Amino acid sequence: MIARVALETVLRKELDYLVPPELEGQIEPGTRVEVPLGRRKAYGLVIALVPESPYQALKPILRTVGERALVSPTLLQLARWVAEYYCCPAEIALRSVLPEVVRRAEAGWRQRLQVRLMPVLGSLPRLTRRQQELLHILEEHRCLPLAEFLKLSGASLGTLRRLEEKHLIEIVPQIEERDPWGREHVLPTSPLPLNDAQRNAVEAIVAAMDELKKAGREPARGADLSEGPARSRAAGGRSQSKVFLLHGVTGSGKTEVYLQAIAAALERGRSALVLVPEIALTPQTVERFKARFCAGPQRTLVAVLHSHLSAGERHDEWYKIRQGRARIVIGARSAVFAPAQQLGLIIVDEEHESTYKQEEAPRYHARDVAVMRGALEEAVVVLGSATPSLESYHNAQRGKYTLLRLPERVDARNMPRIRVVDMRLALREERGVPIFSPQLREAILQRLERKEQVILFINRRGYATAMLCPRCGYVARCPACSVAFTYHRVGQRLLCHICGESQPAPQTCPAPGCGDRAIRYSGLGTQRVEEALLRQFPRARVQRMDSDILQRKEEYRRILAEFRVGHIDILVGTQMIAKGLHFPNVTLVGIVHADLALHQPDFRAAERTFQLITQVAGRAGRGEVEGEVIVQSFTPYHPAIQYARRHDFEGFYEQEVAFRQPLHYPPFTRVMLLTIRGRNEDKVRYVAAHVRRQLEERLVGWDDLKMSGPAPAPLERAHTYYRYHLMLRTQRMLRLSRELASWLSEVTLPKDIQLTVDVDPVNFQ
Repeated sequence: MIARVALETVLRKELDYLVPPELEGQIEPGTRVEVPLGRRKAYGLVIALVPESPYQALKPILRTVGERALVSPTLLQLARWVAEYYCCPAEIALRSVLPEVVRRAEAGWRQRLQVRLMPVLGSLPRLTRRQQELLHILEEHRCLPLAEFLKLSGASLGTLRRLEEKHLIEIVPQIEERDPWGREHVLPTSPLPLNDAQRNAVEAIVAAMDELKKAGREPARGADLSEGPARSRAAGGRSQSKVFLLHGVTGSGKTEVYLQAIAAALERGRSALVLVPEIALTPQTVERFKARFCAGPQRTLVAVLHSHLSAGERHDEWYKIRQGRARIVIGARSAVFAPAQQLGLIIVDEEHESTYKQEEAPRYHARDVAVMRGALEEAVVVLGSATPSLESYHNAQRGKYTLLRLPERVDARNMPRIRVVDMRLALREERGVPIFSPQLREAILQRLERKEQVILFINRRGYATAMLCPRCGYVARCPACSVAFTYHRVGQRLLCHICGESQPAPQTCPAPGCGDRAIRYSGLGTQRVEEALLRQFPRARVQRMDSDILQRKEEYRRILAEFRVGHIDILVGTQMIAKGLHFPNVTLVGIVHADLALHQPDFRAAERTFQLITQVAGRAGRGEVEGEVIVQSFTPYHPAIQYARRHDFEGFYEQEVAFRQPLHYPPFTRVMLLTIRGRNEDKVRYVAAHVRRQLEERLVGWDDLKMSGPAPAPLERAHTYYRYHLMLRTQRMLRLSRELASWLSEVTLPKDIQLTVDVDPVNFQ
C-alpha cells in the first residue's frame, strides 16, 4: 500500500511513501504521519492511499502521529479546492484545516490531580477524627481537584497519602478541559414568537434540510467544483446544497431565525456552524446561543473558535467539535474549517463583511468557502445581512441563491430616522472644522437629559490622522510606508497603522531649519472625539472602544456589560460597534465623518459606505423609543449616503451595478490581484512589466480576460517594500488560477522580488 502525503513543509507537491506492514490498518486519508525527508524527518498528512506510484525505491512511513484520521475526506476535498481556486500550495491550505495548535507536539490536554472517593470493600479501617472529617468532605463532592480539596479542607498532602494507603481515596491525574466560557452563567431563554416573514424564512430553511436529508446521497465526492463558489453541481446535474440569502433590515430578527433553524437541525441529528465577522461580536453571539441551547433541559454543547482564545482553549474546543460532543460551532472566519460532524446547517452572519477575507495565504473568503463546504457536506447555507454584498445579491437575482426577505423590524418598531448634515455649512458657521455639528450637539444633549444612550461612530482610531507644521509644511511620515503617522495622545506617540512603527511625538517641528513650536495635528480619530465629548459634556459618562483600548480579551465584554446596564452614557468607537449590538436604550447614533471610506481608490468604496451607514444606523431605536441617526458628511448628496438615508438597498444595488457592468467589475466578473513587491522601486517596476508580458503571451486567446496595470499600488510602500499591482478580470477564475499556478511553477523571479496572488480581493491598498 502506498500513501500520498502532503508535508507541512511547503514543497508545492505531494510525496509517495510506503505503508509498512505494522502500520497497515492504522493509516487512512486524514492521518497525520512522520516520514523521512532527505536526512531529516518531517510531519505530513496522508491525502490518499494509492495502489501504485510513478516513483521507485519509496521510503516507508516512520509512524502515525496522534489519533487516526484527524481530517475528514470532505475537509480534505475542501482544502484541495481552496488550494486550487485561491492559487496557493496545498500544504498551506491544509494548515487552515488542521490548525497549528493541533499539530504542535507540546499542545495537548491539561491534566490535574484529582482526589476521588473509593468504594469500601469490607469493614472500614480505624480512622482518626481528622481522617473522618476529610472523608465526610469528600463524600459531599465525590471528586475534587487536589489543590481545591487541600484548600477547602486545610489538610496536608501527607494526611491524604495515608488515606490513599488505606484504599479509601485515590489521587489520580485526570484530563481537565479548558472552557473559555466556563465561568459564565447564562439564564435559559425560550424561542420567541415569529412574525410572518420570520416564519416563512425558518420554514424554507427547514424544508431545504429535509429535502437534502431525503435525497440521502453520500457527501459528493464526484462533485464538479470547477466553477467556484455558488456554482458547483453534482455529477448528475442537481445542486448539492441549498444557499439562502436572508436579507433582513437591521432589527428584523435574523438571529431568532438562526436560532430556530439550528434547533431544527439538532432535532434532525445534524450539527450547525455559525460564522461571525468580528471576534468582538463573538461574546454576545455566544451568550445568546448558550442561553438558548446550553441552559435548558436539552443541553447542547456550544464550541467557540477564534484567535483570542489561548492555545490550550483552542486545542480543547477543536477536539470537542471533532469528537462530536459540540454540535454547535461559533467562530470567526477560520471556523469555516471546523471539524464538525454531520454538518447540516452553515450560517454566515453579516455575510458582506470584508473581515471574512483572509489577508495571508491561503487568501480565502470564508463566505465562499462556506458555500463550497455546504455543497460538499450537503448542508443548507444561510447568508444573512441587512446590506448584502453585491455579489451575493446578484446571485440571488440570478436564481443561484434563494432570497428570503425580512422587510420590517420585529414588534412593528419603526426604522430609525436618518438626518444628513452638510458639514460644508457647519464649516462656514464655525472657525475651523467642527467635530460635532450643531444638530448633533443638540441631539446628544437631549438624550443625556432623557437618560437615553448614544453611540458615536468614527472609523479611525487615534487622536489625529497627521502631524504637520503650518510654517514649513512638514508632515510626520512613517519611514517604512508611504503614509503619514497617526498621532496618539495617550502616551504622546506617533504610530503607523500599517507596519506598527512608533516614535515619540516631537514638541517642535523636526524639519531642518524650522523648529516651530506651533506644530499641529490635523484630522481626527476616536481619541479626539472622546476628548471633545468630555469637554463639551463634562457630566456625561463616556467610554471609547477601539483596538487601542481592547488590549485584553475580557475588556470588550466588560465595556458592553457596563453599557448594557446604563453605566455608560456615550459609547465612541470604530466599526467594532457598528454591527451586531442590541441595546434598547440607544436612541441616537451619530456618524462623525461619513466620508472616510467614500473617496478611496476602490470600486467598492460606495458599497462599503452604504453598508457602514446602514449598519451603524441599525443600532438606534431597538427599544420602545424611536431612534434617530445623524450623518455628518462633506458630500451629503452622494448616492451611497442618500440611498442609506432612505434605507433603500434595492435602489442602491440597481445604480451600483449599472456603474460596474460596463467596467467589467464584480459581480459581473471575478478579480485576481497580483502584487509584486521589493525594496528597489525600479526593479519592482521592471519585474511587474515583465510579468505582464509573460502573462499576455501565455493567456493569448482568452476572450473574456481583462488585464490592468502594472501600476503603483494605492499604498505604494509598506513595511519598506515598494508595491505594484496587476489586475486580471475574468468569468472563469478557476481556469485562470490553474493557469497561473502552472506558470508560477515554471517562472523564476529575482530572489529579492516577491509575487503574491489574491483571488477575489477585498482590499486594493
